[in-house]
Amino acid sequence: MASHNEDLSQIGISLEEKDKLVAEVIRYVLFKTHQSGGCPIKRDELTQLITKNYHQRSLPALVISEAREKLSSIFGYEMRELQRLRPSSHKQSRASQQSAIDPKSYIVVSKLPADIYCKFVNNKENAHVTGFTFVVISIVHLAGGKISEENLWHHLKRLGLNESDEKDPLFGSTKQALEALVQQRYLQKEKVNGPEGNTVMYELAERALDESVYDKVKDYIAQIANKDATAGAQ
Repeated sequence: MASHNEDLSQIGISLEEKDKLVAEVIRYVLFKTHQSGGCPIKRDELTQLITKNYHQRSLPALVISEAREKLSSIFGYEMRELQRLRPSSHKQSRASQQSAIDPKSYIVVSKLPADIYCKFVNNKENAHVTGFTFVVISIVHLAGGKISEENLWHHLKRLGLNESDEKDPLFGSTKQALEALVQQRYLQKEKVNGPEGNTVMYELAERALDESVYDKVKDYIAQIANKDATAGAQ
């Protein structure tokens, strides 16, 4: 404890001030995650919150680190750093890649076992959103991790979801529901120039490629394939 206080005194901030900043960061992260539907939070946002009244260089790293620890130990959430991926079609030199590194960002992920989370935490009113996310990721996965916008909507239309629908009873605008997956970093999209003009491509992004999500998608697809094989044999 003494060495911790010595570190704070070297920074020029009291224990009480530091604790207040940690609490502010935790409140901001939880509120923003809920408000934005789980979109990543940029580290720059947290840094600005901390340095609004303080200008010590090492303070943001200290406060964010402790906020992450408390979110884990008290709230059961992991504030995970997001390693943002580039679209696979971007073939840049090493120098240009380094100059175009995206700023750090974080997502909040529950540390509870899946069965307990589903039983006590998961909001069943949002089950359609979870299902939509899972279906879209599965379609893109089966397409090899990348699919054109036209082909993606072709498959979604077979499930009753139309790109032009602005008043879907569950999603409202189905196009916005898909765009939300881009904002949440389950998907990334880009325009690709081709002989027939520009084509919008969707590709799995870092959250869809996270081991916990990716393994569930593969298990689910394997189960469907096994059922189809069993039905075909009968």
